[in-house]
Amino acid sequence: MEDSVLIGCTDSCVAEFALDLGPLERPSLEAELKGTFTDLRKAFLQLRGEDAPLLSRAQALLRWHEAHQYCSKTGKPTQKNVSGSKRVCSANGMIYYPQMSPVVITLVSHRNRCLLARQENFPEGMYTALAGFCDIGETLEETVRREVAEEVGLEIQSLRYSGSQHWPFPNSSLMIACQATVQQDELNVNTHELEAARWFSLEEVEEALQRDRLPSKREDGTLPLWVPPKWAIAHHLIQEWVQEQKSTSEL
Repeated sequence: MEDSVLIGCTDSCVAEFALDLGPLERPSLEAELKGTFTDLRKAFLQLRGEDAPLLSRAQALLRWHEAHQYCSKTGKPTQKNVSGSKRVCSANGMIYYPQMSPVVITLVSHRNRCLLARQENFPEGMYTALAGFCDIGETLEETVRREVAEEVGLEIQSLRYSGSQHWPFPNSSLMIACQATVQQDELNVNTHELEAARWFSLEEVEEALQRDRLPSKREDGTLPLWVPPKWAIAHHLIQEWVQEQKSTSEL
């Protein structure tokens, strides 16, 4: 289809395409399919691991094409190629390729505790690692130090790379995961960026990792800690820290 984008290929060499259904009539589709549309960011928390990369790529490509329909130099329309891997200016032939913005996501720890934070728009009870976009001219190390200092007022002592993952929100980002330690644990939370941030013990984090779905509320109406799903890079960071803590305690 003209508006579709190629997002993958199965093991049996069947091409997989994505199409934005936004322009179509939602009520009629929901009635026909016997389901309801939901916000993809919320749905991401309930996806199976094998589905997440496909939907991530679909969301990122479809939103990129939606936002790049005109050439930034000539102002003329751009045309998508068949697979959706690029757009070409109709006036001067300039080629535009989808790009990702680098974002650092850092799990900060102090001795046998790790720091997790949440924003106001997070699902109730969910905490995750600190994250922020890289500024022009910054190295990853500089971004981590700046973001941690800005959001919770801590100075990084040591830092190491852990892994990476594509993330389609708010547009298309490359999440670069790091583990960091600090010497002091006194927090100065930037409430303009975070709703809350606090230290969690190894036991609290282990319990949260064992929950594979949204937990039930306690008798006092609050939710116990829960973290992003297993396929998310934040989950990997937290799991890695737990394993390292347990290995250290066994020595």
